[in-house]
Amino acid sequence: MAGPSHHRHQASLEDVLDFSSITPTPLLATERAGAQRTFYHIVDHFRALEVNTGPGATPSRYSQALLIRCTYEQAISQVSKDIYLRAFFQALSLGLSTPTTALRLDELATPFVDFAEYLMNSFFLPMRASTGQTPQPSPAAHSAVMQAVGGGVAGQGFVGTTERLAALRGMCLVRDRHRCVITRRFSAVEYSNRYRATGDNARDDDGVLFSQQTSLRFEQLEVAHILPHSLMKANDNKELDKSREAALSILNMFDYGVAHIIDGVEIDRPINAMTLSVHLHYTFGRFETFLTPVPNEKNMYRIESFMPPMLAAQSGIPVTRTLFVTDTHTIDPPSPRLLAVHRAIAQILHLSGAGGYIDHVLRDMETCLVRADGSSELGLLVGLRLGGWVAGRVY
Repeated sequence: MAGPSHHRHQASLEDVLDFSSITPTPLLATERAGAQRTFYHIVDHFRALEVNTGPGATPSRYSQALLIRCTYEQAISQVSKDIYLRAFFQALSLGLSTPTTALRLDELATPFVDFAEYLMNSFFLPMRASTGQTPQPSPAAHSAVMQAVGGGVAGQGFVGTTERLAALRGMCLVRDRHRCVITRRFSAVEYSNRYRATGDNARDDDGVLFSQQTSLRFEQLEVAHILPHSLMKANDNKELDKSREAALSILNMFDYGVAHIIDGVEIDRPINAMTLSVHLHYTFGRFETFLTPVPNEKNMYRIESFMPPMLAAQSGIPVTRTLFVTDTHTIDPPSPRLLAVHRAIAQILHLSGAGGYIDHVLRDMETCLVRADGSSELGLLVGLRLGGWVAGRVY
């Protein structure tokens, strides 16, 4: 268990990782080169001390060194990489120009671990815990009834959430032609509605008769957020709490300014969502399925996954798809910037072993398990629930 000094330093990282206080001014080339050398020297030192961590390691452990290194390497813009370097050096109480020969690595162990834990507890853990949980309100009538009986906006703690999500679901289904953007399977619900209305004359969104599409398959579809809906969950005062402010600050290090794209109600816009099958919504939300842009092709992506091969193959992954757009271009396609951030998070969770570690924590939450060796991470479980990142009571 961490001692008082550990907790004091951990608390101070809230100030260190407030990127609004860290200048976005790019580093000079010579500054950056020196800082990178020192950064990698420190990270490589602590990576060498780790045992059985990283991809394929026991689920209760992850590589803190790889988490720190991969987060830097997956930052999308150079400005974001520079901000990250400044935060790292500030967290370790080092100057950017500190040479490797001046380092006292034994004295950096505690702040290095604290920095990794801050990234994990303030960002990666809640992001993986909360995604894949996009509420699925259907028609407007359902939203109206939910509010009338007190189960609508106020009950969920989101401002205007029910109406926004119902509208988002409708817009994504229209834009994506009532199909999963990955499997291209058609909405089972929409097909049933159209068949009941027009019988054998029922057609898809392109005007093609269903009866002529002998290989067509149907699925239950959902709207899936690219970055989690709960990032903008307000507290009782209609404000974001500190845990969400911290998560949004860390988000900016992937692509400086990207948090403004999903600010407030913007998180529930079509640029941050797409239509997926229930299973792929689950894997996409866990950052196991991700999209990589095809160079020089607009809205075309290579869809890949860290799922076991047979599961990925069942969904036809890997596959290259062009995302749908409406003929009138009135509904925006998914944002390339947000998809790039999603992909970066997926890579970090996989390469550092953090994804398996988070699953270990969440399984403990589901079973209310506290192990004799303390490996249940009880404090993390309580924090997730108190912060509203996951559903459930705190016992």
